[in-house]
Amino acid sequence: MLLADWLGEQPLASIPEARWGLAKIYMEYRFLGRETLGWREFMQSHLVVQRLQDTTELDFEGKTTQGLGPLSYEAQCGMYVHPIYAVTLAREPFGVIDAWMWARAFK
Repeated sequence: MLLADWLGEQPLASIPEARWGLAKIYMEYRFLGRETLGWREFMQSHLVVQRLQDTTELDFEGKTTQGLGPLSYEAQCGMYVHPIYAVTLAREPFGVIDAWMWARAFK
């Protein structure tokens, strides 16, 4: 079993609380206490995510739906969506991690 798996079993516990046996406790403290291991290297796999975002108009012109509003032209009827899409630097998608949707009020 990998160190990350052991630590992930009980992420809120301290190392002595999460481990059974002195050998595992010693190994974890020895690994985390290395001077060559900085926090940037330890967290690198979590920091290489790009968040792409864009606002898009959803045009529902001609549809009878409540909650819609004008778009960039007053004659258009719809709503806006602003998704945030996460991808790694290797272009591996994580998917949509957040989104806002809204409609403007008619004048």
